[in-house]
Amino acid sequence: MTSANETRTGLAYGFAAYGMWGLFPLYWPLLEPTGAVEILAHRMVWSLGAVVIILLVLRRWSWIGPLLRQPKRLGLIAVAATVMSVNWGVYIWGVNSGHVVEAALGYFINPLVSIAFGVLLLHERLRRVQWTAVGVGVAAVAVLTVGYGKPPWIALTLAFSFGTYGLIKKRLGLDGLESLAAETGIQFLPALGFLIFLGARGDSTFTSEGVGHGLLLVGCGFITALPLICFGASAVRLPLSTIGMMQYIAPTSQFVLGLVVFHEEMPIERWAGFALVWLALALLTWDALRTARRSRAALRAAAARAGAAATVHPGESVVASSATAPEAPLAAAGVEPPATRATEAPDQTAAPAPAGAAAPGEPPVSPGSGVPRP
Repeated sequence: MTSANETRTGLAYGFAAYGMWGLFPLYWPLLEPTGAVEILAHRMVWSLGAVVIILLVLRRWSWIGPLLRQPKRLGLIAVAATVMSVNWGVYIWGVNSGHVVEAALGYFINPLVSIAFGVLLLHERLRRVQWTAVGVGVAAVAVLTVGYGKPPWIALTLAFSFGTYGLIKKRLGLDGLESLAAETGIQFLPALGFLIFLGARGDSTFTSEGVGHGLLLVGCGFITALPLICFGASAVRLPLSTIGMMQYIAPTSQFVLGLVVFHEEMPIERWAGFALVWLALALLTWDALRTARRSRAALRAAAARAGAAATVHPGESVVASSATAPEAPLAAAGVEPPATRATEAPDQTAAPAPAGAAAPGEPPVSPGSGVPRP
């Protein structure tokens, strides 16, 4: 497949993934009168079933044995599953309680939370524009607190839970599907036990609301796995900068749905708060694009200088010259060497790739870490 076709295919998969996540608020109300906790339990159970089927079809199970022999990674997966449960549960409750706009806000401010985690926990250094964006984001939360009459706790819980999830995923090193399988494997027994308990008490809606309702509950697993598959197919075909720009499709769609479909109120104070959040994201995106452009220019200059050195001194070691040459042009351009800069980037969300991606609906947003999962 040509590069142009690869890009078009990657864009199609990316728009499909983020488009599905953006439409999640339309699905959860279909499950009423089922409560948020029961929906969450069904999502955990059926997500494991869906992802196991997909992994069997793809024959991707060789990772299970090595993982089971690593207790520390299993512990991290358990923590990730717990944080993801909080994220999913709050998102479902928020949507079905009439807080779609505030839920969307959580995924808008997630990149700012990821940056804060990078500075506070990973001791990463920020550029001036990134500090400005963080300051604008803090001001936005203050304005929204005034607008809501209280802190926007749904948005903050979603942002911080997903930021924590992304932080854990950076250490796990599992691909999206494998990660979802491991995490829902941890969730499965408690969720199944809760559903059995509800059924024994006669409080379950799985069979009492008709076949169609039961199928919609089963569908929770497939709407969780399908966007993740599309995201993975997109991530291997597109640069992270493009993926990072696309991550805002989902919260933007949810924001529009909250206003147009669910008719949620947006007084002037909330518009002001959202405007500040969007300004902060615009600053992050501009800074990331500018940095990426400078890096590419510096690397091209480094390659040209290495080639010139090899031509002028044909008897010298090309390996030695090409290994040391890149540092000078990078420094001249005011750009840190790639290896250093990679360790200092707050997260993929900050650069403009998502942090762990959320995007809403699924998990962390880097090709190997999963994607935002409301």
